[in-house]
Amino acid sequence: MGKLDRRAFMQSALAAGLSLTAANVLWSKAARSAPAKGGLFRAGLDDGNTTDSMDPATTNSRFMITMAHTQRNFLTEIAPDNGVKGELAESWETSGDAKTWMLKLRKGVEFHNGKTFDANDAVASLNHHRGEKSTSGAKSLLTSVESIKADDKNTVVVKLSSGNADLPYLLTDYHLVMLPADGEGKVSFANDAGCGGYVVKSFDPGVKATLERFKNYWKADSAYFDGVEYTAIPDVNARQTALLNNSLDAMIECDFKTVHMLERDSNLKVDEVPTGTHVSMPMFQDVAPFDNPDVRLALKYAVDREATVKMVVNGHGSIGNDHPISPIMPYYDGSIEQRAYDPEKAKFHLKKAGLENLKVDLSAADVVITSGVDMALLFQETARAAGIEVNVIREANDSYWSNIWLKKPFCLAGWGQRPTPDIIFTLGYAAGADWNDSHFKDDRFNQLMLEARAELDQKKRAEKYGEMQRILHDKGSVIIPFFRNWIYARRANVEHGDKLTSSWPLDGARGAERWWFAS
Repeated sequence: MGKLDRRAFMQSALAAGLSLTAANVLWSKAARSAPAKGGLFRAGLDDGNTTDSMDPATTNSRFMITMAHTQRNFLTEIAPDNGVKGELAESWETSGDAKTWMLKLRKGVEFHNGKTFDANDAVASLNHHRGEKSTSGAKSLLTSVESIKADDKNTVVVKLSSGNADLPYLLTDYHLVMLPADGEGKVSFANDAGCGGYVVKSFDPGVKATLERFKNYWKADSAYFDGVEYTAIPDVNARQTALLNNSLDAMIECDFKTVHMLERDSNLKVDEVPTGTHVSMPMFQDVAPFDNPDVRLALKYAVDREATVKMVVNGHGSIGNDHPISPIMPYYDGSIEQRAYDPEKAKFHLKKAGLENLKVDLSAADVVITSGVDMALLFQETARAAGIEVNVIREANDSYWSNIWLKKPFCLAGWGQRPTPDIIFTLGYAAGADWNDSHFKDDRFNQLMLEARAELDQKKRAEKYGEMQRILHDKGSVIIPFFRNWIYARRANVEHGDKLTSSWPLDGARGAERWWFAS
């Protein structure tokens, strides 16, 4: 429960042979690091949009992703070891073909509006993202769902048209928060009610949100702060200045180029976590000139990946190979030949495409990643050596996700790490998926996706995911130059556990729930 008894601690320390002075020193350190409640946690986030909404179906900014993990709960969650564990679902079991799942729900959980959470809420919350008229970013994750029903007050049964061994992981997707049902099978989010550790007191989209601890939160050893204040500060230098001036207690996304300066400040602590998060360069596969596979290969060979990792993230990442499975993820295929910067090969493919003097527009903004525009400008330089003219268009940060991504045929995009290959493939690469930002379509790829999803033999599953990675590497319409680390900073009096979750920055977007102020 995060509580220490000084008397018991001192007795144990003295019995172990420590002097009274040494025992007192150890007690002071232990007491300081023990979770304690209190204080206002002020965090600077990087991409709030004026179009942000409390409707989880519309969530696509990290401001709202962080909000989702602060005010609401999920059926399952990603643990600090990056495995999956129950949150509002205490346990689950599946049929032998992974087509039927039964989830047992936690009892005694209360929504912020006083309603008790039950199976009807879970059913309505999941169904909110389904149906022909749904525009939810999670819709493609649920396409194989045939039905979601309440078996009793605390049991939900999910039936699938095809097996999915990853369903518990899938349910951690940041859209799939639990909301109170309105009595007609729909969810209600008008009053911002969730059942997370904090209650929303005010919300100004794209600007700020304030929350206070929910007194009846079912997790007794979480949500230590009295209140939370999130401020959208797109400019990394402004966030850093606010942290240095003690106007913030934590900041998302440090500047890779200057983070070493923060590390030297005794009043701050910097956290770095390797991830599968990446910045991509999607090309609409059905729009010229990107509909030509040789053009896509030419653009891939025109990227200097090593220089990009060094310049954009200052070495805080690993080189990508034009598929979204990073070395830390399950089923990563390290046997695929690493694509290197090769202007001559790029020229070869351009000539093969009959486009030896290619000109393309590339939209970019720093909201995608700190130095995102610099990344685009570096690509402009390296592509020039291959005879490709890249016109970099600097787009506005505050409307990038609503006006540029999914709308412009060639742009920078940011993808957070997903826990399994199936989830990232389903969201971003399945034919017709709402977030298929490159309009990628390949029949063999889609066939393998269905087969691998239901495959229980791990060796066969690995082979299928390996082939899918090769298809994207060779024929895909997305350039993935690198995977980046999360680097964020906090005041020295902000404490957390030893293991940080890599799914999202600020400890899997759960810093407000898992962290505390040192006493």
